[in-house]
Amino acid sequence: MISNNQALLQTNLGNLPLIARGKVRDIYDLGNDQLLFVATDRISAFDHVLATGIPDKGRILTQLSLFWFDLLKDTVKNHVLTSVATEFPPPCTAYLDQLEGRSMLVKRAKMFPVECVVRGYLSGSGWKDYQANGSICGVKLPSGLCESEKLPEPIFTPAAKNNVGHDENISFEQMANTIGQKAAEDLRQLTLQIYEKASGYAASKGLILADTKFEFGLIDGEITLADEVLTPDSSRYWPAETYRPGGAQPSFDKQYVRDYLESIHWNKQAPAPALPSEVVEKTKAKYLEAFRLLTGRSNL
Repeated sequence: MISNNQALLQTNLGNLPLIARGKVRDIYDLGNDQLLFVATDRISAFDHVLATGIPDKGRILTQLSLFWFDLLKDTVKNHVLTSVATEFPPPCTAYLDQLEGRSMLVKRAKMFPVECVVRGYLSGSGWKDYQANGSICGVKLPSGLCESEKLPEPIFTPAAKNNVGHDENISFEQMANTIGQKAAEDLRQLTLQIYEKASGYAASKGLILADTKFEFGLIDGEITLADEVLTPDSSRYWPAETYRPGGAQPSFDKQYVRDYLESIHWNKQAPAPALPSEVVEKTKAKYLEAFRLLTGRSNL
């Protein structure tokens, strides 16, 4: 069994066919239109996977996604079949030590080649775009807004998926040209609907959901929420009690990692450096804090 102090950086599931190894997830094809998603403890920054993992990060991300999939099930269909490793197909049973708590058996979806980003606050790349031209992804915003300010209303700012480096912000019109007008409108409406429900829930737990991104696909012709959802890796959470617009906010993500890498003046080229234990421990604590606040659970 992999201990809580040991990071799982890469899965090895014997002859099971690995079809993708992303920045965090390893994805296996189990046949019958079923995929196995395994969240490792890898962590990336500045588009590079680092040499050091964050123990239990994959479990935290998986359990938080499962929590949100369940909370949103009356709003949107999701791709999860089961997350109970002992219920996975027989070839998986030999690898329970790598799978328990950090994996999902999901239905294969035909994925849309866009990320559906929604922003309720002005931060990150959105703040940079706003400073440059007063808009984000073609959405014109009022003048005079400051960093981290709450927007008059949440805005939909899609991005084209890019297998190398950053995803590319695109306009809604570009999205519609790629996947069709009706699909684009449906995804925009659903994204804003999910954000409204999720941000309201987060607020009840003392958290601001500043922005987040979703990935959708089609299963049996129906729009389905897939991949991860509303985790600190895909979302920007801020503590409401310390929120002060006019600058960057403390967040429940990998900020300790980014700050450390900036402090050592890494050139952001491979190979990515290792992390000291203090940064690892503080980062894990932040992920766990977000998990506990949102789910009310202390155990993974």
